[in-house]
Amino acid sequence: MATERRGGDPLSLDEQLCFSLYAASRAMTGLYRELLADLGLTYPQYLAMLVLWERGTLPVKDLGAALRLDSGTLSPLLRRLEAGGLVRRERATDDERVVRIALTDEGAALRDRATGIPFRVLCATGIPEDEAGGLRDLLDRITASVGAAASSMAADRSAATRPERETS
Repeated sequence: MATERRGGDPLSLDEQLCFSLYAASRAMTGLYRELLADLGLTYPQYLAMLVLWERGTLPVKDLGAALRLDSGTLSPLLRRLEAGGLVRRERATDDERVVRIALTDEGAALRDRATGIPFRVLCATGIPEDEAGGLRDLLDRITASVGAAASSMAADRSAATRPERETS
């Protein structure tokens, strides 16, 4: 697929899609840091709360899948939310191996204070709402495509380093 290039050097920083995504992500995270300070949440905690506000009580595994986080990253985040009185962990009654995350009354009430944040972020982007939706769709496609490519490369590398089995 041919694309129009801005410059001649393919290794120029300005030519890197990854750098544009990185810079935009850092800027967005910085904006959220300011917006979330009054709520006492970090950006990853806010994302977890968004999922819980939308879906209600969930197994930790499902919350991690929704956020695309592994348990090593998710567990400390949930501990901090629990210490802040926003969520509680509970064992599933039908399977005690399953831990569910539920909002406390305080965590549910925090939703009302957060309702204006998406609009403030949209305004800060300077992008009309319909373009923002298109951008989100494009970023979702990039995420899926790049994730699949990385998984394929990892599988190929793993297969290449696996010792061959002897046949008898």
